[in-house]
Amino acid sequence: MNAIEAAVSRAHRSEKAARTFITVCGIGMALVPFLIGAFLFIKGTDTFFLFGHGVGEFLFSGEWNPSDTAEGGGQVGAAKFMAGSLVTCLLALIIIELFTGIPSVVYGFVGMTVLIPFLRSLFPMPFGFSVLAAGIVLAIMIFPTITTMAADAMAAVPKAWREASYGLGATRWETIAHVVLPAAKGGIFTGIILGLARALGEALAVAMVIGQMKVFPTSLFLPASTLTTAISADMGGAMEGGEYSAALWTMALILFLLSFLFIFLIHQLNAASSLKGGK
Repeated sequence: MNAIEAAVSRAHRSEKAARTFITVCGIGMALVPFLIGAFLFIKGTDTFFLFGHGVGEFLFSGEWNPSDTAEGGGQVGAAKFMAGSLVTCLLALIIIELFTGIPSVVYGFVGMTVLIPFLRSLFPMPFGFSVLAAGIVLAIMIFPTITTMAADAMAAVPKAWREASYGLGATRWETIAHVVLPAAKGGIFTGIILGLARALGEALAVAMVIGQMKVFPTSLFLPASTLTTAISADMGGAMEGGEYSAALWTMALILFLLSFLFIFLIHQLNAASSLKGGK
């Protein structure tokens, strides 16, 4: 009995240790986003608290000429980069199952070597590198995410609902339009938001085809920049602790906050769909 009791005691201790380890890992993973957010908040708010720039100037001004010194005194209007991100992402959604595991650099390389020469021959484009090229590449990248989520949402609609619609005399397309799509719209919009979030955070593929000119995207056929391309291109050369670096960290903070906004929207859509399904 002593041997059995000792074995049971060891098993209980091992189980308790495993549960403790899993709990600590779970708490650690849950804290990671908040730690990242705290770090970005500390680094990203230097633009306002340390260098004295206004939030309105940063969000709505197009004057981008930060001083790469600790004294500051430059201009940090990031509106052109946010406009570039918005236009390319919306264009990608408008254009909309490729393999989701394809690396971003492959999309960018194909876009640079195939898409850009094609666009240059098709349209009067002086460069080829353009907002249009970036939008098309992003559309191809986010298409699998959106289609997969939409297909899963429509497949989850109960078969009985379709049969009831057919029993009432509805055609296939009437059933899709008035039964399947309304029931699956929460999942479809979730897929769209997830695709938009991926498009907003993509840097490498976009940087290879957009041209990276620090201007407002006034034409689909001209180069521009996005938040991610500006951060990835300039962060390595900006002096740590300088105004330029602080402005880039603030753009990173904006991307992080937008990601949380997308997550919030997804939860709201799912909650609304659940409530409607319960009724």
